[in-house]
Amino acid sequence: MHHCAHARYVWNLAVEQHSHWQPGRAWAPNYVEQARQLTEARAGFDWLRAGSQTVQQQALRDFAQAVGNFFGGTHRKPTWRKAGQHEGFRQVAVRPEHVQRLNRKTGRVWVPKVGWVRFRWSRNVATGVKSFRVTRDHAGRWHLAFATIPDSIPAPGTGEVVGVDRGVTVAAALSTGDLLTCPALSPGEQRRLTRLRRALARAKRGSHRRRRVKTAIAKLAAREADRRRDWVEKTSTDLARRFDLIRVEDLNIRGMTRSARGTVQRPGRNVRQKAGLNRGILAAGWGRLVARLEHKAPGRVEKINPAFTSQTCSACGHCVPENRESQAVFRCVACGHQANADVNAARNIAAGRAVTARGGRALAGPANREPQLEPPSAA
Repeated sequence: MHHCAHARYVWNLAVEQHSHWQPGRAWAPNYVEQARQLTEARAGFDWLRAGSQTVQQQALRDFAQAVGNFFGGTHRKPTWRKAGQHEGFRQVAVRPEHVQRLNRKTGRVWVPKVGWVRFRWSRNVATGVKSFRVTRDHAGRWHLAFATIPDSIPAPGTGEVVGVDRGVTVAAALSTGDLLTCPALSPGEQRRLTRLRRALARAKRGSHRRRRVKTAIAKLAAREADRRRDWVEKTSTDLARRFDLIRVEDLNIRGMTRSARGTVQRPGRNVRQKAGLNRGILAAGWGRLVARLEHKAPGRVEKINPAFTSQTCSACGHCVPENRESQAVFRCVACGHQANADVNAARNIAAGRAVTARGGRALAGPANREPQLEPPSAA
């Protein structure tokens, strides 16, 4: 816990320094300057010098990376870290003898100024790892992650293409006709979560009862998140092994899940309905599924313009709003083709179909597709 507190303290100091920067002023201190200031601070404060210098320096490196990501436009601006919510640190200069396997299910790792720490050996540790990160989630569970780049999944070489249409009711519909649903909490767990939230609203702030209720809520949330991650990992691995090319919609998930509350002067409309839709989108794991597909099948994931894919007939290409008879039923008014609406959209995505506002065909690939690794050449 001392390593976590020191890393959080150093991070917050860096945030405070950068919060004073405004356009037109000199640049805020970079990592080199902050590392020099950290050395002076460790010389002046015994409690800071008692901690690990490596942990504190890595907190500054993490902050420098976060600032670079912010100015690069890929991440949000670094913010304050709070005790109990942001608990973790990174350790570098890991040697092979610092990681040992004790038995089939248990291993141990050497943490400077802490000693040997046991952990559950869930998978083999890759040779040559140089760093690891220790984190604590809201449910009070500690996690240990070694930094390594896993090997990508090779393509099957069959030439098959699959389209993936993401939705709320059906998390992922494939062009093959498969309907995949992301697991969530059971009805009993949902009822328990509702009772806990009501108890939280009645609990006094700062009381032990409120702390226990918040921990119980966090455990249910962690259980749901674990199921979602497990589903994403298994689904992405299955798709990467079965198909040579995977086509998905190019969706702006951050914009789609933005709050509709508005301002006091201009309040939003249908705020409650929009909030429920946002929760459904995030619970379906849209972004994580595509991210893991790009990690496991680099160069084999294409993002397609999603315009009118749900209104276009996958059989004849006729595109009118009347084709979408309901949320789940698609019936073409031109040729009479009938299919599941999500499966029909997935087949359009697999074919690379996208329709412009005037009814003409658009390009199959997105204009702003992020660079990806080249697919591995066939042996």
